[in-house]
Amino acid sequence: MIPWLFISGLLLMVYGIINGLFYAPSDYQQGDAFRIIYVHVPAAYISMMAYSLMAFAAFIALIWRIKIAHAVIVSAAPLGAWFTFLALLTGSLWGRPMWGTWWEWGDPRLTSELLMLFLYLGYMALRASIPNITKADKLSAILILIGAINIPIIHYSVEWWTSLHQGSTLLKSGGPSIAAPMLYPLLASIIGLSLFFGSLLLIRTKAEVLKREKHSRWIKDMILGDEV
Repeated sequence: MIPWLFISGLLLMVYGIINGLFYAPSDYQQGDAFRIIYVHVPAAYISMMAYSLMAFAAFIALIWRIKIAHAVIVSAAPLGAWFTFLALLTGSLWGRPMWGTWWEWGDPRLTSELLMLFLYLGYMALRASIPNITKADKLSAILILIGAINIPIIHYSVEWWTSLHQGSTLLKSGGPSIAAPMLYPLLASIIGLSLFFGSLLLIRTKAEVLKREKHSRWIKDMILGDEV
């Protein structure tokens, strides 16, 4: 699945970025500054999707003790952290011309997204500080589940509190409130980046499983084949 996800994701991202940056019409209020949406929104989406996936895997790992779930969490964390950083960076670049400031601590979505970056970093730091892999898996999975409360806060922060961010333009009753020439490149960018993320996650998970099981018999059989 890795090459299929990687290639299809890359093609969709190229389509979305090129059409979004060069062919989509300018926004009637924001002008061409809105075009950063084709990077910012997909990155923000992946940042939350990655953490949600980690929380789901943590639940499975703690309840049913499925070892590969821990491998998925470990593999997704650095990717999620990078996409969260990208979302914050592009959001700051977007906010400067729109809001007149690079950062606004009073904005609930900005601060909750920053908190999620700290959760990613905290998870990785906690794992690195515990030499026993079984104990590290369990304690870090608990941390991920506790931090999952931040996901709905990020999503609904615009509705619950006063925010500089605009409301949802995609997931809303009555359909997306964005013109088709702007919408299709955005959807392509989101789907493409999701597929690209999936390919990276599978690559990292595969490597993590091999690392964890390097002394197992099935690893030796897989590498040596008939020679074993």
